[in-house]
Amino acid sequence: MKILAFAASNSRQSINGKLVRYALQRVEALAPNAETKVLDLNDYEMPIYSIDRETEDGIPEEAQRFYDELGAVDAILISFAEHNGAYTAAYKNIFDWVSRIDMKVFRGKPVLAFSTSPGPRGGATVMGTFTNAAAIFGAELIGSLSIGSFGERFDSESGLPTDSDLAQQIEDTLAALSGK
Repeated sequence: MKILAFAASNSRQSINGKLVRYALQRVEALAPNAETKVLDLNDYEMPIYSIDRETEDGIPEEAQRFYDELGAVDAILISFAEHNGAYTAAYKNIFDWVSRIDMKVFRGKPVLAFSTSPGPRGGATVMGTFTNAAAIFGAELIGSLSIGSFGERFDSESGLPTDSDLAQQIEDTLAALSGK
């Protein structure tokens, strides 16, 4: 199984990047034959989407590359950062461009969604936005988990959960991949 993972953030210090890397380590431990790849949204920077830009210049190469990456795997793991209750501008811009290639961005792929933030709701608002719209954009949402405040639930140095209940919740969410 080929699994693609990314944090829906362009911060180099992203806590969602730490969460997605931890989740991938667990996937690799649970399924050692899985092929995993992590994308960095910084590798897909492009102009802010507008119909005028699309009409004048077409779809940027970076959008096509991102779309191709999604299509080349069996499953997708995303950890959503939340900015002011919504997707980050970096993710939303990539998503907007890619949806112009194909509205079914995720092409029926199984998707696991995680979220965290510094606050106590842990990205729950952006998670709700994604889970409510996932099917519209071609995602087969097989699991989701908003973990709450990252700083309270993960050790910043080790990158590991600070309590066994959270570790088990992550394992249980990742288990949905075993049926795919």
